[in-house]
Amino acid sequence: MTTTTDQVLARGGSAPGVEHVASADVLTPADRYQELFVAVQTGRVFADSKSFVDCVPRVAPQEIMRRYRADHALPGFDLGRFVQQHFAHEAVPESHYVADPRQTLAAHIDGLWSVLSRQPATHPPLSSLLPLPHDYVVPGGRFSEMYYWDSYFTMLGLAQSGRRDLLRSMADNFSFLIDTYGHVPNGNRTYYLSRSQPPVFALMVDLFEAHGLKPALRYLPQLLREHAYWMEGAEGLAVGDAARHVVRVGDGSVLNRYWDERDTPREEGYLEDVNTAARSSRPAADVYRDLRAGAESGWDFSSRWLADPADLSTIRTTAIVPVDLNAFLYKLETQIAKLSRAQGDAQTADAFTTYAMARRRAIDRYLWSEADGAFVDYDWQLDARRRELTAAAAVPLYVGLATPEQAHRTARALEARLLTTGGVRTTDQASPQQWDRANGWAPLQWMVSRGLVRYREHALGVDIAHRWLGTVAALYERECKLIEKYALRDGAGQHDASGGGGGGEYPLQDGFGWTNGVARTLLDEHPEHPARRSLAGVRD
Repeated sequence: MTTTTDQVLARGGSAPGVEHVASADVLTPADRYQELFVAVQTGRVFADSKSFVDCVPRVAPQEIMRRYRADHALPGFDLGRFVQQHFAHEAVPESHYVADPRQTLAAHIDGLWSVLSRQPATHPPLSSLLPLPHDYVVPGGRFSEMYYWDSYFTMLGLAQSGRRDLLRSMADNFSFLIDTYGHVPNGNRTYYLSRSQPPVFALMVDLFEAHGLKPALRYLPQLLREHAYWMEGAEGLAVGDAARHVVRVGDGSVLNRYWDERDTPREEGYLEDVNTAARSSRPAADVYRDLRAGAESGWDFSSRWLADPADLSTIRTTAIVPVDLNAFLYKLETQIAKLSRAQGDAQTADAFTTYAMARRRAIDRYLWSEADGAFVDYDWQLDARRRELTAAAAVPLYVGLATPEQAHRTARALEARLLTTGGVRTTDQASPQQWDRANGWAPLQWMVSRGLVRYREHALGVDIAHRWLGTVAALYERECKLIEKYALRDGAGQHDASGGGGGGEYPLQDGFGWTNGVARTLLDEHPEHPARRSLAGVRD
């Protein structure tokens, strides 16, 4: 990818409409506070490990460390009181916004965008927040920063709600992040800089163009930079080896995996990761890397990444070539090829067409299961396809890389193994993890439904959209809110089947960005659905 990267640098191309933003201080809380950080996290000063890394220092961090080192060994030292005196902690609200009685679901979502918006001008100094040039939308609850793949699904709803102002500012923020860091971090926090999330910027660019914000061609430099980030280390890689995000599989093809630059506990999940690694016979650094890579996947956590579905310490994310990641990168490569050709750069267009076609052949060989009639993940270390069916199987349909026959067979597999009363299950594997069988997630419902419709599986695609709207509307009618994930239980009636989802490392979160975005879009696309008439607080 050397030539392409050189082309990017030669062309320049900064984020459109972005004024100068002061350089970020990228020290993470663990780097900055060192032994104090470890003491706070292992001492459980806060119930949630994310709380401390999001705190704001009341005085200069160097002074905090000077005082801590001078005082912590003195008799009577109280760590909790010290933290309270030196850091401001913003408590997570129980609910960001509760609907007015008799308010429709669409009106509730339209009112949420301003509640979930943040203004960079209010960023406190020396916090872990990375500066952004424009306003942005957060998911809600404990997630008080902008997340990468969440935001794509949030943007769908912003467009449907007519919030072009926020859609435009989000577009420029993501361009800014790529220009500044060479990739889009997991979220705009310093402790997220070592990884990204599912690369959906190419999908965002389609959305920006469709809604008249900027022509897609304007974002070609950023698309090239993102591709270079994901493909770094591919040149010269031997068959059977991996480097960062790339793996050269047995036939010489290059596919991608999730990865994180660090092999230490996640700062926002520090004690949880330490405890997980302690249960493993593997080196702790390997477990930490796989936990971090699982976080980059957005599916944190899932049996997709585990040797034993019941034991998180068996996580081996970096050994898995995920079907959804490689489908997103196929979309990125075809997007770059199309835009380069439109710009008159036939050399780059031909190169990226070749990359995309090679990836598609590798996906067919390694990620298509003839036995299951579906796309699956591939374990490159064991040279074996994973047998678990997940909703990620629909992403090749969503981005248009499946053949009609593959799409038809995938539709039947999803219908037989993942469809339930309230929508599509995340996987067909039961586990204690939140990205597994019991739960339904808005982004997956969207990609499954839309992917099926794209391949003329219209009846099933619409049915899934209707089931999901019923799930979201039922809880809204009972509890006057939208939430991060939903429990999908088989039941006699659509509106009685589902409640709040469970599992994972933290309590269920209200808000919620991507649920709002997908629901708002589906409400307008399916005006015949009863959810259009759902009102807050009409069910006990």
